[in-house]
Amino acid sequence: MNDKEQTVIIGAGPAGLTAAYELSKKTNHNISVFEELNDIGGISKTIEHNGNRMDIGGHRFFSKNDEIMQWWNMILPLQGKPSLDDILLEKNKKLAENGLNPEEEDRVMLIRQRVSRIFYLRKFFDYPISLHWQTFANMGLIRTLKAGFGYIYSSFRKRKETSLENFYINRFGKPLYGMFFENYTEKVWGIHPSNLGADWGAQRVKGLSLMNIIKDIITKPFRTKNVSQKKTETSLIETFIYPKYGPGQLWENVASDSEKNGVIIKKEHLVKQINIQNNKVVSVVVLHNNDEQTVTCDYLLSSMPVKDLVNAMKGIEIPNDIKRIASELPYRDFITVGLLVDKLLLKNTTKIKTWNNLVPDTWIYIQDSTVKLGRLQIFNNWSPYMVKDFKNTVWIGLEYFCNEGDEFWEMSDEDFIEFAVSELSKINIISKEDVKDAVRAKVRKAYPAYHGSYNELPKVIDFLNSITNLYCIGRNGQHRYNNMDHSMLTAMEAVNHITGSLKDKSIIWNVNAEKDYHEEK
Repeated sequence: MNDKEQTVIIGAGPAGLTAAYELSKKTNHNISVFEELNDIGGISKTIEHNGNRMDIGGHRFFSKNDEIMQWWNMILPLQGKPSLDDILLEKNKKLAENGLNPEEEDRVMLIRQRVSRIFYLRKFFDYPISLHWQTFANMGLIRTLKAGFGYIYSSFRKRKETSLENFYINRFGKPLYGMFFENYTEKVWGIHPSNLGADWGAQRVKGLSLMNIIKDIITKPFRTKNVSQKKTETSLIETFIYPKYGPGQLWENVASDSEKNGVIIKKEHLVKQINIQNNKVVSVVVLHNNDEQTVTCDYLLSSMPVKDLVNAMKGIEIPNDIKRIASELPYRDFITVGLLVDKLLLKNTTKIKTWNNLVPDTWIYIQDSTVKLGRLQIFNNWSPYMVKDFKNTVWIGLEYFCNEGDEFWEMSDEDFIEFAVSELSKINIISKEDVKDAVRAKVRKAYPAYHGSYNELPKVIDFLNSITNLYCIGRNGQHRYNNMDHSMLTAMEAVNHITGSLKDKSIIWNVNAEKDYHEEK
């Protein structure tokens, strides 16, 4: 008879795999990870198509939490020698002492420069908005005056932060909000920012404001240039680390290391039922190839969407109010199109040297109401090893936000790719004739949304916390738009509670709920 405790983890994304790895190191549990899809990494996976790799959503590896930074570098050590693009451009930049050579080693983190800008009025603006002369020149005199007076007005007349719209206006003024945030935010969520909760802004941009941008400009010359950047607002960081072959590479290695520690990871296994007795999970029913299997468990860590989790519960009386709130929790789905092109029509007017004079951006926010495209990634700038023929082609990702079942979601791959190419051609970023290859990928429930029944979520949290051996972790597991490091921290705190080093289970839910949580030692 096996007397080891049985732990089940739902989902092989960052939270689920972090939990599996940490538990395999700190306990002697029998650990099983069940993943619905045929790949791992969740939204942090890397998709390969004809030798080119695509990052779903774009993942800068950066955290103000030392434990997370050390954890990443334990899995993939930092580079200490130039990468392919640095060699071609004869760039000299600060690298890790005794670091690895990415030209010889695959299991390595690259040190990358962050550049992301807004494409507005068919011109480039820094993101976050800077106070450089070019910003004012691009805006023109009238827009600049409106923006200045709007910011001054908002500084004296603060709005109640009952919506994401008011959150942004308080920090930037109404004219700047209208120019640079309103249209893009509505594209992402499909709902006007006036109908979205301010919590999203509090979690994602936190201390970002025009005043903090000014502070950043003043203090920038005096800051130490290194990857940690602990005193820099996350949206203002200039350097980040990145796996040689994209974020999925890190999670593939975490999965492999966990399996060596005895963890069982099963893909294409859907957890369809959770059996509960006396406020404790006793087993789960797993579906694979139409065969059902009941797996007993002493602990259940769930990164599945809260809506699906509550719906799967059996053996416990669930109040109608809890069922309603969970069933009405909204999500936003995601489509990305990878395009391989000969070149971009955009010109590099920055001082940053790039191969073939490619614009240096990792991603570009498309603030243009004439197209549905939300954001454009340039994978050459994330890592030269993401592109099969880095020297001669450009590999880009076009990001669209939608709802499962809507017109975008139901469109065929061929039709959607044709639509995406026409949009990018319309705003003069590519020529259709330069497209060499294309692929489309869809992601369900990519973004937990902050409207609908979201404001009633605390009631569901209280109910879930009443189940003593259930731990909700990760972005969908908590219905919170966390960055990857915060999703990982929810898993780490759950492991701490299971091992007894953390007594208060509510702390798991508090990760990233407050501005300074886990951001400073």
